Amino acid sequence: MQTRTLGQSLRVSALGLGCMGMTGAYGAPAERTQMIGLLRAAVDRGVTLFDTAEAYGPLANEVLVGEALAPVRDRVVIATKFGFEIDPLTGQRGPGVNSKPAHVRAAAEASLRRLGTETIDLLYQHRVDPEVPIEEVAGTVKDLIREGKVRHFGMSEAAPATIRRAHAVQPVTAVQSEYSLWWREPEKELLPTLDELGIGFVPFSPLGAGFLTGRIDQGTKFEATDFRSFVPRFSAEAMQANLALVELVRSVADRKGATPAQIALAWLLGQRAWIVPIPGTTKLSRLEENLGAVGVQLGADELRAIGEAASKIDLQGARLPQAALDMTGR
Repeated sequence: MQTRTLGQSLRVSALGLGCMGMTGAYGAPAERTQMIGLLRAAVDRGVTLFDTAEAYGPLANEVLVGEALAPVRDRVVIATKFGFEIDPLTGQRGPGVNSKPAHVRAAAEASLRRLGTETIDLLYQHRVDPEVPIEEVAGTVKDLIREGKVRHFGMSEAAPATIRRAHAVQPVTAVQSEYSLWWREPEKELLPTLDELGIGFVPFSPLGAGFLTGRIDQGTKFEATDFRSFVPRFSAEAMQANLALVELVRSVADRKGATPAQIALAWLLGQRAWIVPIPGTTKLSRLEENLGAVGVQLGADELRAIGEAASKIDLQGARLPQAALDMTGR
């Protein structure tokens, strides 16, 4: 497995593993012992970056990840997140976000217990709290770093101006936002900002929540508990137009002797040397397929051609439901 550096010093595998779907989000939670096996199989195959959050489950995902990675804790980087209105002990959800310093500290302490670790390698603010100055949030994480409870500070779905303000208080190691051929908004302002500041980028949904794998079409039915069942881009009407992007990726895959998922991930890896996508899966075969993207070579001309062709496709539907978009400010 190739490695990349986030920020100034956090060395991780070129592809990480997003763990959210193991405890829900895409339907019913997967079988626990199978997911523990999958997480350990990922380590055996060279994956070192594992992404979780208190909000996943809620709470259950961190417990799963912590238990699975305990035997190999010294070989992996665990990233988790705070920032929603969640009781860190019971998991009871409240409305909106909460990054008040006392809540951030309580959330971090609870995450440490659930993960069964002494230090969180990368702690993200999951969503920006408009009621708390970002300087206070960064300062709280800075204190946690001084205390040895956190190693690196990250932000998720934050605007460039907010990232700059936070970075001035406590250097930001990585920013996490959605990015793929399916959603390219970060190219406008976010990527140039991260390039300037020396911050790594960790795209979530690098396969468009499974859409870019080529295994979803207008006949696909999602369970009621699968968040894609209420995402506008997955509506039957939008799907008809959006499948043109899948066909583009599939045509490249056929030429390269790869799969659509591998091309979509290889394209992302080719955009910057400090981009580390975190595709999620609950299947070993898909994990191995995704990791195969690291070996797919796309030259500069190929990367440019794919991007230009994709930009001409008029994708339909919002990437998230309106309530979720309101929390991102975009």
